[in-house]
Amino acid sequence: MATLTPPEKPKVWNLPNQLTASRFVLALVLFALISHELWSWCLTVFLVAAFTDWLDGYLARKQNLTSTLGRILDPLVDKVLMCGAYICLLPIGVRGEWLWPWMVTVVVARELVITGLRSWMESHGAIFGADWLGKFKMGLQCAAVIAVFVAFLVPESMADARYFFDAVRNLLIWAMTAVTLLSGLQYVWKAATLLNL
Repeated sequence: MATLTPPEKPKVWNLPNQLTASRFVLALVLFALISHELWSWCLTVFLVAAFTDWLDGYLARKQNLTSTLGRILDPLVDKVLMCGAYICLLPIGVRGEWLWPWMVTVVVARELVITGLRSWMESHGAIFGADWLGKFKMGLQCAAVIAVFVAFLVPESMADARYFFDAVRNLLIWAMTAVTLLSGLQYVWKAATLLNL
């Protein structure tokens, strides 16, 4: 008598999830490097972490290795990386007058509020995934961190280049803050609309 073999479930500890876990370790390394102001290493580690963020999503889709753990872990590690980077940069940014506590508060508060809101909405059956503005926000946050590290790598003797990269850094930080706030408000509005508030 023939028996049906149930389809094999994808392994939870698959390659995309391993890459996500490695990004968490890289985030911890990055925080230590920022505290020691090792800017070239900061830039390298952050770029590798950003690459793993793209790669784990690509592999999960390409090889059909999506899992509930990955869906939860990936954005959580992204939030640890980004929020932690801005928190660690805050004392240096305040000294240089290019990053302020209220800006970092916007970044962290947005992530905490939206994470809680998304979890609550999805538990009630509502689809509440990331949209284009959320992805644009993430891109700007990454670009601003990269600009911070690059600005520190420009020698003081290159005054014109230093002025240019400082200006780019400042512009990206302000743009990132504005879009982060706008994205958070959009998610709250979307949730209120879905709940008919």
